[in-house]
This record gives sequence, structure tokens and C-alpha cells, in this order.
Amino acid sequence: MMLISVHDDPPILVCADLQVEYLTQGRRHVILDGDDATSRCLELLALWRDNLWPVMHLKRIAQAAWFNPASRLTDWIAEAKPQPGEMTFEHPLPSAYSSSRFVDYMSNMRSARCVLMGFSLDETILATVVEGFHRSHHYHVVADAVACRQPGAGDAAGYKQAVVNVIGNFATLHSSAALIKTSGAVAV
Repeated sequence: MMLISVHDDPPILVCADLQVEYLTQGRRHVILDGDDATSRCLELLALWRDNLWPVMHLKRIAQAAWFNPASRLTDWIAEAKPQPGEMTFEHPLPSAYSSSRFVDYMSNMRSARCVLMGFSLDETILATVVEGFHRSHHYHVVADAVACRQPGAGDAAGYKQAVVNVIGNFATLHSSAALIKTSGAVAV
């Protein structure tokens, strides 16, 4: 783990799929521990915004039967809605790299450090981290500020931990407390 100095560009906070769809009970992709993950995401988002550090929002706009892009369920969570000056990228497939604008942006970033948090851990976050790894883009995932859908059967917490463990093979894992504690010099 290296601390960045005041002379380094701050890391980009990547907010993955902070959309109403994932918090709506009865929906196929309702996430596990939505309140806890949302709280940590909003705390990190506030830290980045207060410091005027770069923020990037990813929005899933899939065309599948279970995901209606015209529905209000694809709207941002009100508190996490992108603000002026924050980047937004819509992606039709699980990986953010399915957005040509995202690919162009990341390809033009020389040594960007991206701190990734949000929803759809077992789809968007996993797919983006793995694809980024193969493109030599390094991600830092906030393990307690991510959430995934509830599995059809089995231990939900165990499922989430298994996905986080897999992601750990392709990205560096951090806790939100560690990032917040070192806000003067973000540990990434």
C-alpha cells in the first residue's frame, strides 16, 4: 500500500451502478446489505466531493427483459446523483468497458488510480476489475462499500465474500474506514 503525496493526482472514485433498481425489494437484482453498503458509499462520495477529487459514475443500461432502461428504477439513488463536473458512463454489459466512452477515457489515463465502490459486485464490479486487469489498469476496491445481489440459494454473506476474494486476485482491496481515516493522504 502506498500513500499518495500532495503532489500526486488524487485517485478517481468510481461509483458503480448506484441505482434505485438495486435497492427495490422484490426486484431480481436487489442487493444484500443495501443500507450498509449505501451508507459507506455515500460517506466516501462525500469525502471525495468535499475534497473536490474526481468522481466517476457508472450506470447500467442493459436491454434485458429484467432491466428496463426506460423505468425509473434505473435512476440514480438521489444522494448519489452525479453533480456538475463529475463523469458519467453508461454501460450495456456488466463491464464498464462495454462503454466506448469509458474505454476511450481509461485508455487516455496514464497512471490513473481508481477506487471502486458500489452495487452489482458480482457483475459490474467483478467484470470491470477483471477486464481492467487485462488492460493493465489497476483498481482499488472498497470491500465494505460494495454489494451484490442476493443469491438464489445458499449463504448470502458467504457468496459476497467469495466474490470479494476473487476480485482480490485482480485488484487491491481496502476498507472504507482506512480510506476515510487517511483522507489527507488516501492510502491506495
